[in-house]
Amino acid sequence: MPLPRRVRHRIAADAGALCAAVAFAVPLVWLVLSSLDAEATLRVRLPKSPTTANFSAVLTDEITFTPMLNSLLICGGATLLTVVCAALAAYPLSRYRSRFARPYLLTILFATCLPITAVMVPVYGLFVQVDLIDTRYGTALFLAATQLPFAIWLMKNFMDGVPKALEEAAWTDGASWPQTLMRVILPLMGPGLGVVAIYTFIMMWGNFFVPFMLLLSPEQLPASVSIFNFFGNYGAIAFGELAAFSILYSTPVVLLYILISRRLGGGFALGGAVKG
Repeated sequence: MPLPRRVRHRIAADAGALCAAVAFAVPLVWLVLSSLDAEATLRVRLPKSPTTANFSAVLTDEITFTPMLNSLLICGGATLLTVVCAALAAYPLSRYRSRFARPYLLTILFATCLPITAVMVPVYGLFVQVDLIDTRYGTALFLAATQLPFAIWLMKNFMDGVPKALEEAAWTDGASWPQTLMRVILPLMGPGLGVVAIYTFIMMWGNFFVPFMLLLSPEQLPASVSIFNFFGNYGAIAFGELAAFSILYSTPVVLLYILISRRLGGGFALGGAVKG
């Protein structure tokens, strides 16, 4: 007896979801197992004798600590700058109506589609001219600029969810627009700020090409570039150390998400804020 169409569709959907889950899980399983295997290869296998030697080998100033500190300084500073600039740019787009607002937003959205490789050559020449090449703050400025268009778009959408009546009440009490933005709007859109900050930080944390082009000194390189240390000549790769370093490299992003995950789930509960 053939199965009903609905059952067949459900089985097919479950099979597709299972295949997608396996495709995501296998690299993570390889990462964990290989980090504990002194003779790790590309194969997914249980280590014969689990060891932490791979972690001991990469936990040095040159390989992990200095690059991770560089990554935190560059990405943390660039994220803070992006969030601040995005909030200041999104405020007039959300609160004031203008015939130029829609073309401006479309231009911002188009800017997010530009490939970074298309602008790196002129950016490199500009950085050489203004003496920003091989500087962490210069790299952070450019990373912030690359993430700013989409951050503005996200911030504007979240800011639209804050009732304007709350802002008008603050104006009635004598608050200026900077005070209203800082003390009323931004505290109420905490989940939105969290989303923008996490998205921006993750995109910068995994960026390899920009710091690779703009930073020249080995002591300035972030962890996303220092991963080259595990790739030797003639195709030789230290798979175990690479897996251990990758786990350490992913830790700050995971911790960041865990720290503000509760806030992200809070949502906007502003429906009753304008009553009474």
